[in-house]
Amino acid sequence: MRLTVETETLRLAEPFRISGYVFETADVLVATLEDGTHRGRGEASGVYYLGDDLAHMRAAIEAARTEIEAGVSREDLRDIMPPGGARNAVDAALWELEAARAGKPVWALAGLPEPLPIVTTFTIGADTPEAMSAKAVSYAGARSIKVKLTGELALDIARVAAIRAARPDVWLGVDGNQGFARGDLETLTAALAEHSVALLEQPLPRGAEAELEGFNSPIPIAGDESLVSLADVAGAKGRFDVVNIKLDKCGGLTEGLLMAAAARELGLGVMVGTMVGTSLATAPGFVLGQVADLVDLDGPTFLAQDRAPSVIYADGTLFSGPEVWGSGAA
Repeated sequence: MRLTVETETLRLAEPFRISGYVFETADVLVATLEDGTHRGRGEASGVYYLGDDLAHMRAAIEAARTEIEAGVSREDLRDIMPPGGARNAVDAALWELEAARAGKPVWALAGLPEPLPIVTTFTIGADTPEAMSAKAVSYAGARSIKVKLTGELALDIARVAAIRAARPDVWLGVDGNQGFARGDLETLTAALAEHSVALLEQPLPRGAEAELEGFNSPIPIAGDESLVSLADVAGAKGRFDVVNIKLDKCGGLTEGLLMAAAARELGLGVMVGTMVGTSLATAPGFVLGQVADLVDLDGPTFLAQDRAPSVIYADGTLFSGPEVWGSGAA
């Protein structure tokens, strides 16, 4: 087995703002596994708020290289590498390699039916209410829109009001990206409910999850930064209504499927999200999206240029064909 690791810097089509950050580029790592006949690939961006950058991901892969090249299984990979972008990239490469060896697509190996196009959210970065409502209008085919907030309570409510006025037809969710305090929640959630917002994602900082206990929100609350891996799911009950699974956080599709099953057992909703990346990073999430209630996989739409072949966005949906990743072809 031969493992190669490459890194790339992807340029965004325009700057993207969330609470506390402005992004103009995205660094990604691509892991490739080859056995002389078959090949598997995986792309990861890491998790910026956990310090999971390119250097960290490279170091994690190099620490596990000997065991990976000896022929590690996806299940064993969870024991030898921690959750994060590095494991996600290798896990995806193992899935595609296994599919090629078996002559079966990844979805079949995962025990899932043949995938169908899925409705995905399209994300609006934080800006003025006027600019954000114009962006919402520009997403003409979108059925579902997610809005990035900054924790500026009055301004955020004005942003949501402007977007809802511009797009009364869409499912609307908001992402607090850890920007709010517990004292903001009553006012915030009441205003969101007034504007028919269907989901509030990660309003409080990571580490403040306990402050959600006993809060009776009029709309569902999803955990993102607070829920990194399978180990965090059990603690979501009573604090969150929805578990947002991102493969760069949890360390790959293998763990993502386990997280989805664990969330279901607890009666929680399942959401699949993504960091910014190309279609190669999006394709494994698309497989997980087949068992999710909510899908937020618009990462490639932020890029100035995607990979080819690419996933397809049409009529508010996402589809990843077998030519993108994990087809089962040698």
